[in-house]
Parts: sequence; structure tokens; C-alpha cells
Amino acid sequence: MAMMKFYMTPGSCSTGIHILLEELEQVFEAHVVNLPAGDHFRPEYVAINAKSTIPTLVRRDGTALTEVPAIAYWLGRTHPRAGLWPQDVEVETRLLEAMAYMTATIHGQGFARLFATSTFTRNAADHPAVKALGEEIVRKGFGVLAQALGEGPYLAGGFSVADPILFYLEFWADKLGLALPSAVAAHYARMLDRPVVRRVLAEEGYAPSKLGQVAIADAVEPA
Repeated sequence: MAMMKFYMTPGSCSTGIHILLEELEQVFEAHVVNLPAGDHFRPEYVAINAKSTIPTLVRRDGTALTEVPAIAYWLGRTHPRAGLWPQDVEVETRLLEAMAYMTATIHGQGFARLFATSTFTRNAADHPAVKALGEEIVRKGFGVLAQALGEGPYLAGGFSVADPILFYLEFWADKLGLALPSAVAAHYARMLDRPVVRRVLAEEGYAPSKLGQVAIADAVEPA
């Protein structure tokens, strides 16, 4: 059976899946998709992922999986011994709820307005308002996740497939200089201490020791 192929962009949402693959000690070929260059619209990539999105995981049987929550779920369910997917139905349901909210709302409605403002409006005069709404959505989202974390170390109590998803959002907030709620900042710091996370960041061209200076140091208590 062929080796898995992972199509990713350093520093993007695919970083969450990259972390999971490494945590599970999976062997795979990494293929960098250059989004600014439009690689995701090239015919050879569209043939793999008609959505022109990242990440894409081509499994050993040749079938492709897309969407961060779906890939994370599949990795967790197909590697039960790793314990990255909960067995309790209530915890499982809450984890699905969190992953949907993180990717669809905080990422898709919040950070997307900050990173891809022009896709929400072609009128440059409207860009500041679009970005302001994006930041509002992000800040509210992190407040919701802070409540979900409570005093726990991870979203499901123990480390699960959802935590690398939260990590890439925290990482983006850090890059933008946004302070995180204290519970989320603690989670970010905990993730940055994981050897696999540090290795993945280095592989993707980032220096872990330089991260967290704003997002963690300036952590705020929820209102």
C-alpha cells in the first residue's frame, strides 16, 4: 500500500493536522501547497481536492480526506491506542462541537476576515470594518473556548485531536499580537512545551522560543 501524502501550507490550519500526524508517529510524504502562488488552483491539485483547500490527506488506499475536523476525527478513530479520541459519548459530542466552532466560526468567520479581508468585500473602504468584525468574532470565540477549558489542561481533559486545532488558532493570535484569555494562554503554553509541537514548528520554519511573547505574556482574565 502506498505511503500517505499530506498536502499542507506552513503556518496554516494544516499545522494542526501536521502535529497530529507526528504525534501518532505516522509516515507520510509532505507536499507544500503555496497558497499565495495559487498552487491550490492548479489542475494537478484540483484533481486531488476539488475544493482547492488545504489540508488534504491522501490515505494509503489512495482516497483523499479534506477538512480539518474530518481528518482529525479519522486520525483519532483509526488509532484508538493513542487515546486521542474520547470513548465517552458526552465528551465525544462536546469535542465535535468544539472542533466545529473553532474551524467554522473562529477560523472561517473570524480569522478569515483578518487574513483574507478582500474575499468579504471588494471595496477597500470597507476593509477596516470587516477586520474589526473579524477580531470581535475571534475574541468572543476565545472567550467561549476559555469557558470550555475551565481549569483543565486540554479540551477533553487529556490531550486529544481537538487540541492541535485550538493550537493553530492560538498561534495565529500570537502572530497578530492578540492577547489570549488566561485559560487559553495556559493551553497555548502547554502546547508549545510539547516536543512534537516544537519539532513541527521548526520543520515549518518557526522558532518556538520566540512564540508566546504577547499571546501568553499579556493574557487577560475573562470579563
